[in-house]
Amino acid sequence: MAEAKQIKSKKRVADHGEVFTSEREVNAMLDLVKQETERIDSRFLEPACGDGNFLAEILRRKLAVVKRQYGKSPLDYEKYAVTAATSIYGVDILQDNVEACRRRMFDIWDKAYKAACKGEVSEDCRNAVRYIFKLNILCGNALSMKKVDENGHDTDEPIMFAEWSFVTKGEVKRKDYRLDVLLIENADDDNYARQFSLFDEDPTDMSNWMIDPETKEPIPKPTKDYPLVNYRRVQDNG
Repeated sequence: MAEAKQIKSKKRVADHGEVFTSEREVNAMLDLVKQETERIDSRFLEPACGDGNFLAEILRRKLAVVKRQYGKSPLDYEKYAVTAATSIYGVDILQDNVEACRRRMFDIWDKAYKAACKGEVSEDCRNAVRYIFKLNILCGNALSMKKVDENGHDTDEPIMFAEWSFVTKGEVKRKDYRLDVLLIENADDDNYARQFSLFDEDPTDMSNWMIDPETKEPIPKPTKDYPLVNYRRVQDNG
C-alpha cells in the first residue's frame, strides 16, 4: 500500500526516477528545520517537488503560525497568509505534477483562509494567491536550471522565479531572478567553474549581476523589476 502511494507508474519511475516521499519521512525531515518551517517569511525551494508533499506540509505549518499569531484579525491574517504563500517555491520536470501541486497548495491555503476570515474573504486575494503559486511552482529541470517543454525536454529558457517583498503595510514589490544566478553563493569559489560548466550560458556573466550600494559586493540582478502593487492585485503586474 505504501509503495502504491509513492509511485504513479513504473514507467514514470524508469523515465524520471519519480518516487514520492511518504508523509512520515516528510515530517521527520522538516522537523530537522522546524524553526524555519514556522517562520512565516522563511523561503523554501523544493527542486523536485512532485505534486507537493514537502511544500504542502511547509505551507500547513506556516499557516498554523499565522492563525496562532494573527487569527483574531482577518486583515492581518490575510496579509501574513499571503506572505506565507509567497515564500514557497517548487520545480518539477513533469507538467501534470506542477499543475497538481499548484492546485493542492491553493486548496490548502484557501481552506485555511476561509476558515479564518469567513465573511471577510476577498476574491481578489484568492486570485492573487492562485497567481503567486502559478509563478512560484514551475515546470523545469532543476539540474540544468532550464524550463522544459511539454515532453520534458530542456528549452533555452532559464528557470525564473519571482521574489515577493512586502514594502509597505499593503503593497508588494516583485522582482524576477534567474534561478542559476540566485544559487551562486560565491563566484570566486574554486569549484564554481566545474559546478556550472553544464550551462550553455555562464551565470557569472556580469550582465546578471549588480553592485550592492551598501556592501559594494556583487549581488544577483533582477531580470525584471515591477512597480509596487497592493498584495491583493499582484496579478495586475503579470
